[in-house]
Amino acid sequence: KSTNNTFAKQVVDSWANADWFTSKNELPKEIKLTVFRVDGEINTDDLSPATEAWSRPDIPLHAQSMLVKKMDSPLKTIAQLKEKGLPLAFVGDVVGTGSSRKSAINSVLWHMGNDIDYVPNKRGGGVVLGGNIAPIFFNTAQDSGALPIECDVSKMQMGDEITLYPYEGKIINANGETISTFKLTPNTIPDEVRAGGRIPLIIGRGLSDKTRFDLDLSVSDIFLRPKDVTNSDAGYTLAQKIVGKACGVEGVRPNTYCEPRMTTVGSQDTTGAMTRDELKS
Repeated sequence: KSTNNTFAKQVVDSWANADWFTSKNELPKEIKLTVFRVDGEINTDDLSPATEAWSRPDIPLHAQSMLVKKMDSPLKTIAQLKEKGLPLAFVGDVVGTGSSRKSAINSVLWHMGNDIDYVPNKRGGGVVLGGNIAPIFFNTAQDSGALPIECDVSKMQMGDEITLYPYEGKIINANGETISTFKLTPNTIPDEVRAGGRIPLIIGRGLSDKTRFDLDLSVSDIFLRPKDVTNSDAGYTLAQKIVGKACGVEGVRPNTYCEPRMTTVGSQDTTGAMTRDELKS
């Protein structure tokens, strides 16, 4: 605790007050979008072709290959839709199956996301709507500050103008008709979008909580907190015990939010290097 260094006190108080978070814009109550729709199943190789894996670390370059094998003139279509003046929503029936989820998200957000202050050649934010979104793709979208939503997309067509109401859980068309409903999940996703991603939220929220603890302050009510799952008398699988041990508990249940302590991370080829760079930034 600083008692005589005013500058140090300003820094500590700023973290305690979560200024890093409150200075950012909240997730809007209403988001107007233009639909960029791809029919059928969209796997990560469609968004990030393995034949172009060599260019994955260069996001703007690699993004030029997005969907080129899936549809005719995808980049031209994106450019034409942007002329309407609204952000684009990536819409698909089944989105993100496959393993190259990070480079796939990078490509989608390069075309449909927002610039990140002081971070060149990379974008965050964006909206992904899918009838079904692969879990690891959904999680990677969260990490990138995007807003992924699983909902009925059958009434959304290429070029449609829609309005998304994230808190009300509905999407309306240009005629004011409700064409889809949903429930935001997880409950912390508005904070994830505001923070610029799930990873920045976890790290920043943890630092703010630790600062308040050291200052003998109560836990901040600024953040949406993960909801615990219902207790169960059932035993744990080996995997649940392994994760539980890293969290200091006997085991963890499905859908439980936890922050395990890790000492080693194993990865492979280009995706591993991108994950490393993601954590550095």
